[in-house]
Amino acid sequence: MLFRLFIPLSLSFLTLLACQGGYDSCKQKLIDSHSIHKKYISIPVLKNKRLIYSLTKPKGKILKYDPFLSLYLVNDKEKFKYPFVMNEHLSLGSAMVNYKDSSEIKIIKKQIGLNNLAKVKEKILYPAIVTNSCCVLLGLVTPKGIIEKGYIKRFLSNHNVNYSDIGIRVEDSKLGIKIIAVNPFKRNGFKVGDIIILHNDKKIKDSSTLMRNILFSEIGSKHHIKILRGSKYHTINSISTKRYGGGAISDTFLEEKGYYIDRNLKFLKIKKGSNNSLRVGDKILRVNNITIKNRNDLLKNIDSFKDKVTLLISRDGFQFFVNLTI
Repeated sequence: MLFRLFIPLSLSFLTLLACQGGYDSCKQKLIDSHSIHKKYISIPVLKNKRLIYSLTKPKGKILKYDPFLSLYLVNDKEKFKYPFVMNEHLSLGSAMVNYKDSSEIKIIKKQIGLNNLAKVKEKILYPAIVTNSCCVLLGLVTPKGIIEKGYIKRFLSNHNVNYSDIGIRVEDSKLGIKIIAVNPFKRNGFKVGDIIILHNDKKIKDSSTLMRNILFSEIGSKHHIKILRGSKYHTINSISTKRYGGGAISDTFLEEKGYYIDRNLKFLKIKKGSNNSLRVGDKILRVNNITIKNRNDLLKNIDSFKDKVTLLISRDGFQFFVNLTI
């Protein structure tokens, strides 16, 4: 019995020592574990494994890969003895930390799904991790914002790295959680502008919580959504399917049909057999007679896609129309 008590007490004592060292001890731990690099982050986690954030494929044996958040889990050849943990410990505040600097932060906007990472009031310190004074891993700092702990924990603990989708994208508004885009291929009953009141009979406080609940649910799970449309309430029942776009992957709802588009509206990838008239590198200029300037424009106007869509395409200085059958 005494031995069982000794183990957690010893761990607590070691944690307190780390907390007393403050962020300087976290800097040293990063240095000792060779965790921060110019273009990627490589954090020792679990047993003899590393969590890597990288926009390019890392070296080593890849055990898992999340293409949406650019996360990898690889074998750790160095076998660092004191990996970073993600448990909750008493501490004061949190900070972005790398080899040279530490900057205490205040989260001003939580991560909303895969497309909108968490934002802080302070200038982004990249590459870096978010930690508390006990060197507990709270997030990964990327050029686009912070990947929150909940997404990292799910990636590390789940064998399956897929996400669920019910075909909506949302944002916080004065009226509540507002639907800003709807997948036209699902015919799920939602409309742009709907305000979400309840999810599975529970009130949801913000878009961050709603999207996390949907993304982390099992594919094929049922979702009951109460919405306010104008002055009337409606309940929509939806079954989640696999998510195909978001984060580092283009998110236009066309991804599930095999079309992937870069930030300049050029086709990055076209699934074989999808359309013989389109080629990789073709650029979208107009959709159903609507000028499209970026992927957000495409996402906002995606509800005009029904069974068929007309694209104005630019290729090698020539412009032509393509009828895309969905």
